[in-house]
Amino acid sequence: MSYQRAAEDVKYLTGVEVSKSVQQRLVHRQNFELPEAQSTVKELSVDGGNIRIRTPIGQPCDWKGYKAARLHNFQAISRRLDAPRIAASFQENSLVINWVNNQPLAPILTCIGDGHDGRRNIIREFIPVTERREILDWFHLIENLYKVGGSTQRLNQAKTCLWQGKVDKAIALFADCKLKQAENFCIYLEKHRHRIVNYQYYQAEQICSIGSGAIESTVKQIDRRTKISGAQWKVDNVPQVLAHRCAYLNGLIFAR
Repeated sequence: MSYQRAAEDVKYLTGVEVSKSVQQRLVHRQNFELPEAQSTVKELSVDGGNIRIRTPIGQPCDWKGYKAARLHNFQAISRRLDAPRIAASFQENSLVINWVNNQPLAPILTCIGDGHDGRRNIIREFIPVTERREILDWFHLIENLYKVGGSTQRLNQAKTCLWQGKVDKAIALFADCKLKQAENFCIYLEKHRHRIVNYQYYQAEQICSIGSGAIESTVKQIDRRTKISGAQWKVDNVPQVLAHRCAYLNGLIFAR
């Protein structure tokens, strides 16, 4: 919630008045530590969001992006996610990169993302002991497929091919298609060829996740603070706001 709302709640619950400006100063004086993984990290996901930056009166809104990474720690039996391990950075990719590289990474580290160049550039900097396995998020892949339009039968055939990791067969289905969207999709497949796996096999064998839903949910939870109604942020304050929000989501603090 906003500092104003927090000030109102504190006064209502305790009778003590702590103004919104004091609350903001308290937040910006804190040093919010990033969490440490309690076990070997076998997979993670990376995504990003946008924050509205304060601009002079009369000038149009300015939105700038931030990056976030989430470690996936699974319980061996239930396969449910453990407590979140999240980090976010604003115009400082090295913060997320160094945080990940300082964790106990598995020899084969699975990295899941939506294919955005900015996110891919971060993933490329992760250094596991042996291999970095990059996977294109299945749901973004299919979302891009259906943007092609045209024959439903052809789309379903392409979906089946991609589900089995058969990129060449999927591209061949659009060989005679004159739609510009089809051409763009084939270029997209070629660009991410090495990140398109046999999703069917990976899911059946529970090798790793095939979607980036965990990090997308994380970004939405970060945005619940940064995108409250009317919120605009000074550039210099954004890193601390992200650190504060991540500390809360990581369960390291209980203050709002």
